[in-house]
Amino acid sequence: MISLRYNWKLASAIACLGSATAAFVGRDALARAAAVPVHFASHQLCSATFVAGLDPAQFFAEAIKPKLGPAGGLIRYEIDRQRQEVRTSLAGLVESRAVNDGPFGCRVLHPGREARFFRGENDDQQPAAAAMPPLAGPEVVAPVNAKLAEALAHAFAESDSGPRRFTKAVVVLHRGRIVGERYADSVTPATPLIGWSMTKSVTNALLGILVRSGKLDMNAPAPIVEWAKVQDPRRSITPDQMLRMTSGIRCGQSIHTAGFFTIFDADAQMEYDMADQSGFAANAGLRAEPGQEWRYTNGNFVLLSRIIRNLAGGDANATRQFIARELFGPLGMQHATIEYDSTGIPLGTIHLWASARDWARFGLLYLRDGVTESGRRILPEGWVDYSATLTPQSADEYGYAAGFWTQRGNSAAARGRIAGGFPADSFMAAGSQGQYAIVMPSHDLVIVRIGWSYTDNDDRVATERLVRETIAALQPDKLTKY
Repeated sequence: MISLRYNWKLASAIACLGSATAAFVGRDALARAAAVPVHFASHQLCSATFVAGLDPAQFFAEAIKPKLGPAGGLIRYEIDRQRQEVRTSLAGLVESRAVNDGPFGCRVLHPGREARFFRGENDDQQPAAAAMPPLAGPEVVAPVNAKLAEALAHAFAESDSGPRRFTKAVVVLHRGRIVGERYADSVTPATPLIGWSMTKSVTNALLGILVRSGKLDMNAPAPIVEWAKVQDPRRSITPDQMLRMTSGIRCGQSIHTAGFFTIFDADAQMEYDMADQSGFAANAGLRAEPGQEWRYTNGNFVLLSRIIRNLAGGDANATRQFIARELFGPLGMQHATIEYDSTGIPLGTIHLWASARDWARFGLLYLRDGVTESGRRILPEGWVDYSATLTPQSADEYGYAAGFWTQRGNSAAARGRIAGGFPADSFMAAGSQGQYAIVMPSHDLVIVRIGWSYTDNDDRVATERLVRETIAALQPDKLTKY
């Protein structure tokens, strides 16, 4: 329900049917569609191997192959550690190549369509070192009591009959300190993990920084050059509407796309088969009047990412320096990498890799109303409440705010999550397959859960249990060892 939940199994199978499918949809459309799972595999394998340092065979088996269904058995991949690249193919018919671009992460190459990856000067200049000390030492922090240890054990438990949850990390941050964490084998407190659409919440923070500095007005027309003509109906779209998914742009649907049409969905093709993602999104027309319809499309955040790039200096290296200087450094996010497309725009939709502790640091920023532990205000006053305020157009089913999901505002979704154990004042960064950074001000608590789960609703039931049990374990009468 949270993000990019594509039903790859049926879609990939159909993509492999060949001539019959081509006759139905056209050969060019089939070629683009068939490329999506292949590019997905190469990009994710590249990031997991070279950004996160994970074992590629295990990652492919857990996080890629199950999504591809019947096509998973037809995917072949090669890891070239010397060149730092991954090559994949689908039955030898469709090929993909992803390269590791160092501090810019991995990206898929698109021969014949490759846009210039414009970094600017001082490409290899490293951002300033993190300004904050680590949350804890290199060793895993043991739970403060048996009840919390039990809650973490439940978070990693697997059903005998499946589907698998593949929990990789849980960090509990209470009163600004880690009171318990647990990791899967081969994952450490320093291992970067994919956040999927938790990345959108980081984009929210970068926009807030630009607002605080006076560079951006969220309620003014968005600075998108393709929309600048007076007669263009998209000219009135604001960054606020894009952040809240009410822009009305005719991109794909990143939340309930399923079955045959998954690989033909515009968002899926934009994310994995386009060199210039924001160029595609900026040239999409309108499907609804701006501000009227809520539709969860990653095209909104691709465009917001371009705005960030342009206001941060206009190239990839300036953007990376801006993010490090204004966000990652002050928060002490020491193992975070945002990836970029071929035009040097950060992929502020779904492609931030960061350690679970980094994600906890990020949640702490919102728990503390946009102020760092050192007392530096990063986000404007009122920005956190704005970010957690329900977008009314999403109230019937989803409970979406502004780059976060929220339990505030009495939406149907919020009522369900509150019934499951979430505090009524809580809100969360959330991503596909059960990635969560849950901020709970009334309990001075942040819980981060990362994995690649195949359970229903992005592992919602187990996550609600984790929240309930953690809150119970941290009641004053349970903290005898704290």
